[in-house]
Amino acid sequence: MSVDYARFFAVLCGGGVEFILVGGTAANVHGSARLTQVVDIVYRRSRENVARLVAALGPFDPYLRGAPPGLPFRWDAETIWRGLNFTLKTALGPVDALGEIAGGGGYDELLAHTLEIEAFGQRIRCLDLRKLIEVKRAAGRPKDLEAVAELEALLDESGG
Repeated sequence: MSVDYARFFAVLCGGGVEFILVGGTAANVHGSARLTQVVDIVYRRSRENVARLVAALGPFDPYLRGAPPGLPFRWDAETIWRGLNFTLKTALGPVDALGEIAGGGGYDELLAHTLEIEAFGQRIRCLDLRKLIEVKRAAGRPKDLEAVAELEALLDESGG
């Protein structure tokens, strides 16, 4: 299932969720041509924001992506608070709701390395290109390391 970006961002922004766009979708914002089928966000780990995230995504049936059907999973504030990173399938498409990421930390640590963009009629915080390269390197997965070369070329083109 592909992501309904317009609805996804409207739901999160409309629900007052504090988040930063990271991963492949952030790379696309910076000009990457790589196809991504998951929206990766780092959400602020405060009790209030976790409650907003749960309320915003709740109507879209979040369930652990890759988990066997029927595995007990409760999408509620306590579950999210006790956990950290959640790879989800939702009626809006696949979402990785991350409390922190390798090489970058959590929302508060990443905030200084973001820029505000307008997409689908919403104001969204997106990881800047330099930090995106740094966290992709730190993740160390083959697909992230492959993306670094393209992102570095985009950084060079931008004069950064």
